[in-house]
Amino acid sequence: MDTDAQPTNVIDHAIGTTLSGLRKSRGMTARQLAANSEVSAAMISRIESGQVSPSISTLNALSSALDVPLISLFRETASAHADFTHVKQGEGLKSTRMIDEHSHDFINLAFHTRRDMQFEARMVTLVRQSAKPPRYVGHGVVFVYAIEGEAVYQYGKQEITLNAGDSLSLDAELSHGFVEIVTPEFVFLTVQAERR
Repeated sequence: MDTDAQPTNVIDHAIGTTLSGLRKSRGMTARQLAANSEVSAAMISRIESGQVSPSISTLNALSSALDVPLISLFRETASAHADFTHVKQGEGLKSTRMIDEHSHDFINLAFHTRRDMQFEARMVTLVRQSAKPPRYVGHGVVFVYAIEGEAVYQYGKQEITLNAGDSLSLDAELSHGFVEIVTPEFVFLTVQAERR
């Protein structure tokens, strides 16, 4: 017997609650959502109140109009379990990355994967060396917070100098990475998140 199974009416209410929350978070009325999705305002109202089981095509139209993945409408239907990671000061998985002649140390502080997203956080130490640090192109977003030292970060053709206390956030789709470590050592926190 599947203990995570939920009655249809519970799922309908969960989908409705999520739809209503997503719509309101975007400042949309039911009429605006109806116009953008080609789903009637009356149907949206019935879905949000949990009175109907919407078809996949209806949910797909609504998710497209809200610019969210279809799976987002099911987020409240998940089982009652969730994962978390607590890393105490000075702990974490210590690793070294080697790319060509370059190497740097980092500590994995968090790695979290859900059906709809992936999130990771690392504390990285770059030591000034003759080999250039790597460049990256990926998906999602990257956040960098400088903890100690000074370095130059390149995002596309833009160069940004980072000093302790500075932060940077960017779309990962454009080529990015450190191009110069100014001080003997540069320590930073990096957080990456992407939709799956």
